[in-house]
Amino acid sequence: MSEESRTIDPQTAYVALAADGHAQVYPGGDEFWSQPEGRLERIGEHWLVSEYSFDADWPTWEMHPEADEFVYLLEGEADMLLELAAGPRIVRLSDRGAVVVPRNIWHTAKIRRACRMLHVTMGKGTQTRPA
Repeated sequence: MSEESRTIDPQTAYVALAADGHAQVYPGGDEFWSQPEGRLERIGEHWLVSEYSFDADWPTWEMHPEADEFVYLLEGEADMLLELAAGPRIVRLSDRGAVVVPRNIWHTAKIRRACRMLHVTMGKGTQTRPA
């Protein structure tokens, strides 16, 4: 079945957008993250689109070395914490709005009200550390 002929739920499936204009849909969640490391690295060379729901603070900080990350708050309220060279920055997102997190910047979210966020980034080389 071609991707355009079915509905995609970005909370349960990830879409990888390639530089050549092609898109590939992958099952999300544990099925996605349990793929072999080499395959995840190849997928991470593309723009990965995913949606997550949060009702608690992120348990980790993350950093994407290959590209900026576009984080779009669809509903709810959260503070995005960015660890910038000039010092920490808090970006308040409420009800809807977006922030671009620059590549190589550690970031996490403090959830003020249950929310849903759409994320677009290149996942290759992503690093995490405990919050």
